[in-house]
Amino acid sequence: MPDRFSRRALLGTGAKAAAVAGLGGIPVAYGQEANEADPPEMHWRLALNASTIRPAAMEEKVRVAAEAGYDGIELWSDEMTRYAEGGGSLRDLGQRIADAGLQVPNIIGIWNWMPQDDAERPAAWEAARRQLDQAAQVKAQHIAAVPTPDRDSIDTLWAAERYRELMALGDEFGITVAFEFVGFLRGVHRLGQAAAIAIEARRRDACLVADTFHLYRGGSGFEGVRHLSGAFYAVFHFNDAPADPPQFEQGDEHRLLPGDGVLPLAQLLRDLREIRFSGVLSLELFNRALWERPPLEVARTGIERMRQLIAASEA
Repeated sequence: MPDRFSRRALLGTGAKAAAVAGLGGIPVAYGQEANEADPPEMHWRLALNASTIRPAAMEEKVRVAAEAGYDGIELWSDEMTRYAEGGGSLRDLGQRIADAGLQVPNIIGIWNWMPQDDAERPAAWEAARRQLDQAAQVKAQHIAAVPTPDRDSIDTLWAAERYRELMALGDEFGITVAFEFVGFLRGVHRLGQAAAIAIEARRRDACLVADTFHLYRGGSGFEGVRHLSGAFYAVFHFNDAPADPPQFEQGDEHRLLPGDGVLPLAQLLRDLREIRFSGVLSLELFNRALWERPPLEVARTGIERMRQLIAASEA
């Protein structure tokens, strides 16, 4: 089975058709002949975040992602724990994912790794170690670290040191820890805050998991996305948000399928192309109405919406 996450196609002048032939497949790197001021069209790997079809069993999630045409699947640590406790083998699950032609770009994720009391850190690190081991068993590339326990004020340099230490722990398992900011947290909820922490961690592989909903909900907006290198984003969670309820009253349950809300998703994709983002766009929803629909129907609708927006961004 080809490695769909590591293949790169080089585009020279006149190769645009090859780049847009399949909107949901292999990321395209920039060839040396490309005009730096006007980079060629490209497309991205598309993944299905397991939360989008949360009620489905683990094996069904894998089957649905493959059958709907995704390149990867994002799994959740809590679901992986329950799967293992129920007698499932995570190593066998990883093989099942690979056999389906999928990869695991990211695991969601490590929580409570930033306790304010240093005495609580050993227990937090032990929990993180277990989650990193789970991620390694399914051959994940990244695991997201959410800046919790949440509190009103988190010092940037202190947080950067904790993130640096967590990345070093990830090295032991061959997993890159990505920093994920969450729009409704009191502490780190904006893109600029997260970027500062990752930069100050002083690691060349420090990176972010960004999310269209969290950019909106946290008040960052979308203009700042283009000020960072595309390589700085490990995964970009993709979804939409409604005009009502008000922006700062929304929760995860208000996420919508791409194209059903008010977020400037086509322009975001243009900006991601301009900064040479060649990573993963992952459909992440927590919409209970969608959970009541057949999982394959939801997954297929989601990938089609993503492809439509990619096409619109290239027009």
